[in-house]
Amino acid sequence: MQEIKSQDYSVYIGSDVLDHLQSFLEQHPVKYSKCFVMVDENTHKHCLSILLAEVEYLKDSEIIEIESGEINKCIEVVAQVWLTLSEAEADRKALFVNLGGGVIGDMGGFIASTYKRGIDFVNIPTTLLSQVDASVGGKLGIDLNGLKNQIGVFNFPQGVFIYTPFLNSLPKSQIRSGWAEILKHALIRDKAQWEVLKNIDLNTVNWDEQIAWSVKIKNDIVLQDPKEKGLRKLLNFGHTIGHAVETLSLEKNEIKDLLHGEAIAVGMIAELYLSNKIADMPQIEVDDVVKSLVKLYHPVPLKEEHFNKYVRLMGNDKKNEKGTINFTLLKSIGEGEVNYTADKNQIIEALKYFNSVL
Repeated sequence: MQEIKSQDYSVYIGSDVLDHLQSFLEQHPVKYSKCFVMVDENTHKHCLSILLAEVEYLKDSEIIEIESGEINKCIEVVAQVWLTLSEAEADRKALFVNLGGGVIGDMGGFIASTYKRGIDFVNIPTTLLSQVDASVGGKLGIDLNGLKNQIGVFNFPQGVFIYTPFLNSLPKSQIRSGWAEILKHALIRDKAQWEVLKNIDLNTVNWDEQIAWSVKIKNDIVLQDPKEKGLRKLLNFGHTIGHAVETLSLEKNEIKDLLHGEAIAVGMIAELYLSNKIADMPQIEVDDVVKSLVKLYHPVPLKEEHFNKYVRLMGNDKKNEKGTINFTLLKSIGEGEVNYTADKNQIIEALKYFNSVL
């Protein structure tokens, strides 16, 4: 098991972390009055029985099940869970355990942080994306009117427990989705690691090793800039355009549903164009990264009739200031830089470039 210390808590990684979770809860200074485990239908089926069998402390937990999917990361579902906690007479010494992917972690942490002004929570991320992305940083929240993460808080779990065997239950599409964030961490911080990652067969990955490397990259950035005032914006590479693409994909009859990492891959390809035009990233490096991303993700073209809507959605991004659209771009592979801006014409050029390389 590996332990990575973050802000006021640790991330534990490995195939033996559930044993550690049992001792962690037994030795915790707070003796919890009740335990609640929030799951969706997938983690209920594939993960819950393993958790309850391995962690005796949680065997009498009350189970709260929500429907999976980003569309359910909303205030209506949050209110239902708050009501469930209230009806179960959960007090301020209750423990809330989030067993699931990014939606469960983001929303469950938000629910715990706001119920009775805050109860303790523990995260057990079960998807690759949530293990390498949502496991660090304390960002919690929900979507508002289809816009991602518009309502939320910064708060920290008691601990994050990454049980890597849970990845065995995931379809390959979910693995590729999480892999996009791992690739992003290399692109913004570690050129040598990019050279390794771009040639890895996803069927033979040492997950303990790769997840720990990725979490350390993000953790190092977050510790230097906990509230995203500067350096932490590095983590947004690919996300300004990617979030707009993802948001539109959630609207029915627009474009096919995209997983988060698939949308971020689209965003990274388009933002590599801006990196070349605005941040002077060498074209040869742009071509190298784009070739790898296209080969792995097989993205489909974006409809030009949606380009203006993408730009409008980018205008709602939380990272923007004074009406400008903010980007994190690459000066070279392994060297990200924050606080670039692009105008509407440049963004549309980037979207056209994305279509041209497919």
